[in-house]
Amino acid sequence: MNYHSRFTIHHSSFWWLLLLFLPLTAYADKIGDVSDTSMLEQAVRFFTFRDPAVRYALIGSILLGISCGLLGSFIVVRKMALVGDALSHAVLPGVALGFLWSIAKNPLSPKDPLVIFIGATIAGLVGTTVVGLIKQTTRLKEDTALGMVLAAFFSVGICLVTMIQRLPTGNKSGLDKFLFGQAAAISASDVTLMTIVTVLAVVIITVFYKEFLVTSFDAGFARASGFPAQLIHHALMLLLAFAVVIALQAVGVVLVSAMLIIPAAAAYLLTDRMSRMLLLSAVFGMAAGSAGAFLSFLGNNLPTGPFMVLGATAVFILAFLLGPRHGVVVRWWRQRSRAKRVQRENSLKSIYHVWEAREFKGEGVSLSELAERRRETIEEAKSQATELSRYHLATLHEDGNMIFLTPEGWQRACSIVRNHRLWELYLTNAAQIAADHVHEDAEKIEHVLGEEVVRQLERRLDYATKDPHGRLIPSLSDVRKGTAPSARPEESIGYGRRL
Repeated sequence: MNYHSRFTIHHSSFWWLLLLFLPLTAYADKIGDVSDTSMLEQAVRFFTFRDPAVRYALIGSILLGISCGLLGSFIVVRKMALVGDALSHAVLPGVALGFLWSIAKNPLSPKDPLVIFIGATIAGLVGTTVVGLIKQTTRLKEDTALGMVLAAFFSVGICLVTMIQRLPTGNKSGLDKFLFGQAAAISASDVTLMTIVTVLAVVIITVFYKEFLVTSFDAGFARASGFPAQLIHHALMLLLAFAVVIALQAVGVVLVSAMLIIPAAAAYLLTDRMSRMLLLSAVFGMAAGSAGAFLSFLGNNLPTGPFMVLGATAVFILAFLLGPRHGVVVRWWRQRSRAKRVQRENSLKSIYHVWEAREFKGEGVSLSELAERRRETIEEAKSQATELSRYHLATLHEDGNMIFLTPEGWQRACSIVRNHRLWELYLTNAAQIAADHVHEDAEKIEHVLGEEVVRQLERRLDYATKDPHGRLIPSLSDVRKGTAPSARPEESIGYGRRL
């Protein structure tokens, strides 16, 4: 490919953005060879699925996304993220030994997926067993044992890989692809093995879902209830080893733990139910795998494994920021909205207090009265009045110096005062707290009390009409009416409570 054709492929803002973050050093870590075509043509070529390498890479990426997503969910809820990392590094000696066995059997075709799978699985299980032995027979903690096993097994694996690459057929064995991943190297036999492992994981998790669920959240309760917690743990480790091994070809030893953890972590932020977490994690894993395969195909020398991890990371960032319950941006917006609502309700309560102080005479409250009550400036009081008007809780006089509550505003003001005074009375009666020590607590609780709780308080207090300070408590009829007492003198505040 000449300089002009390379410039044609690279000439786009998206491409230069990728160049800033991704070093183009993994020249073999791509799906197919890019000819003198544009990125759009490459995208069309990918979605035609006419290249066998593309089909195998995409199917393999989806399968590893499902298996890693499902098993990674249990790893996350069990707080065993380091186990996945250690296991992914511990399998490397097994991969190398599988290559050596394959070379001994068939020097011309040293890559036997089944032999490599068996060797890697055995190495992974030996690694987890060593971790358990270190933890049980010494004073060392699990994280220390995991770090030791990870480093030791990975070092042995690197030494074996170096030895294999020095053999006559070592450079052609493709063993180096297991370090950083190459989806293009996935063959039909690899896809078959991935399918078997993925189906096995789905079936076992489905059949023994209850056992996995109980032992993941409360192992002590599971043992007391007769569940074979230790057997279930070993079964999970075996499935995890299977998932790690089948993912090595596409993602590599270095990054396979990320495909176990990141999709599951994103799902964990979006739901509080394990069944939904498993589904979301599998979907995120499939999406990340497909995105990695697609983006790797778009250009020359783009790695597959890192793109998969970046795709999963993008999903996690979105969940972290925009998750409906735990997202940072959503939580900030919710807190901001709650603070604004509390501020509006405090303004309504202040208007009620001003009105109450003059025995509910007159139809409106001046901004100066509101500012004095809230200890604010006229400008701040006017800003609050404008906010109430925006939410249809009050209206401003055309001169801008008087504020009038709407029926909805009056109802909300009565509700807040009612909540406050009922809670003060409850604390003084039930908790025996002095009347001069209940105001601050009532200031906080008045904004969160539900109507059902308020009705229970009224019944428990025998529909009391006055708070501990002798002030009248607005009744349910006052809240429902939506008009000020001055407009209906026959129904003064404090009556009609047993409606």
